[in-house]
Amino acid sequence: MKPLILLIEDDAQIRRFLRAALDAEGYRLQESITAEEGLAQAASRQPDLILLDLGLPDRDGLEVIQKIREWGKIPILVLSARGQEKDKIAALDLGADDYVAKPFAVGELLARIRAALRRSITRVDGAGSLVHFGPVEVDLEKRVVRVDAKEVHLTPNEYKLLQVLIQHAGKVLTQRQLLNEVWGPQHTEQAQYLRVYIAQLRRKLERNPARPKYLQTEPGVGYRLVPEE
Repeated sequence: MKPLILLIEDDAQIRRFLRAALDAEGYRLQESITAEEGLAQAASRQPDLILLDLGLPDRDGLEVIQKIREWGKIPILVLSARGQEKDKIAALDLGADDYVAKPFAVGELLARIRAALRRSITRVDGAGSLVHFGPVEVDLEKRVVRVDAKEVHLTPNEYKLLQVLIQHAGKVLTQRQLLNEVWGPQHTEQAQYLRVYIAQLRRKLERNPARPKYLQTEPGVGYRLVPEE
């Protein structure tokens, strides 16, 4: 059975557009036009993924993310005309899995949906101990990292940062989230730590650190590990 997607969006034109695009890909779709209806549908239908607009008529979409994260880990992909970085950061910090600003290209949106669904399946089935992306192999059980089959030494914090990125592969992680998970809550404002360690990881893992393919920056927001399709 194809994945069920819950669309919480009050704009009728966007709903029609997404209905056609998702139907063409074979997804099942449930639509809600208010936050309250969307929350009820999320709880009762248990969709595989939620597409959420932030500008809803009865409640801010950020509150919807917060409410859903109180009881579930359903992937949430935010769609919003709010293009400011603070809105993206707020949504991601509250637990959204990804963020696509309106207007968006349907191809990009579908790719982000596929990535979020893959991450969800991995969480359910359990990730294997060996992770590959590009020339990199990470043995999570033995804590060994290889590039082109040659072992690469990482410092404890470099490895911990890479491990967190792998655990959320494909998902944007804000600077605050990464700093909290790797260095602890007392360091959540020290973004320079992150810039230094990301640069070090790129030098050790990327073929061209100046143009990273896997450890990508989301400007003003954070970072994302992009696995190969």
